[in-house]
Parts: sequence; structure tokens; C-alpha cells
Amino acid sequence: MKVDSPNDSARLATELRLAVGRLTRRLRQAHAVGDVSLSGVSVLARLARDGCESPTSLAEAERVRPQAMASTLALLEQRGLVRRSPDAADGRRSILAITDEGRAVLAERRSASVHRLGAILDEFTAQERATLASALPLLDRLAERL
Repeated sequence: MKVDSPNDSARLATELRLAVGRLTRRLRQAHAVGDVSLSGVSVLARLARDGCESPTSLAEAERVRPQAMASTLALLEQRGLVRRSPDAADGRRSILAITDEGRAVLAERRSASVHRLGAILDEFTAQERATLASALPLLDRLAERL
């Protein structure tokens, strides 16, 4: 696809949005009913990577309303995947941390997704896989800029 003009960029944006949306939907559909939601997995991954966070900072980082984050966190807490404790610096705030069970669920979910994607990627040619790999930094940069 040629992308020399603004019209070309708009067409690329449309096609990219459709492809990424379809990929996201298919990955979501692959998980069992009752499984941790995509937003829940994102919160678990952030807590595993970055450490303890407040609900407010999680909502900001995930770019969701505080009310939506509160719902996600309540479900994660009910399942024992995150633990809430008072902030040592400010007792009015709470801090959330991922539990060992949360880490296990995250690893299992990642493993299932990676296995499924890997099996499908095995059907691609080496050149196609290399093309996808070379696009990853651009996709990451695009996601950061949105």
C-alpha cells in the first residue's frame, strides 16, 4: 500500500484499526467464560511489572475512568488476584499489589495466548514472521502516542 499522501495515511489508519480490532476480538474470544477480563489482565500485568499502585494511578495509566477501574479492581480483589492495603504515606489512600494467585493467573493467561499465537505464526513463512517482528516497534510507538 502506498502511503505518500494524507489520503493514503487515512486509508492505512482505517485498515490498521480494522485489523487490530479483529485481532483483539479474536484474542478476547479465545478465553473461557469467567476468565479474567482483558482490562483485568492489563492491571495484573502492570502491577506485576511496576509494583504496587494506587487505584487512581492505575486508572490514569490504563486511561480509564476511576469508576471503571474500581469495578475492575473489585473483581480482581474478590478472586484474590490483588491485595489492597493502606498507603503508609497517606492512610486515606489504598495501594494495590498483585498476589501470588494473580501472578499465576497472569502467567497461565499469557501462556495460553502465546501458545495460540505461536501455533498460528508457525503457519506463516519466515519472511512473513520477520515482517511482523519488524513492525512491533512501530506498533508500540503508535500505541504510546494514542
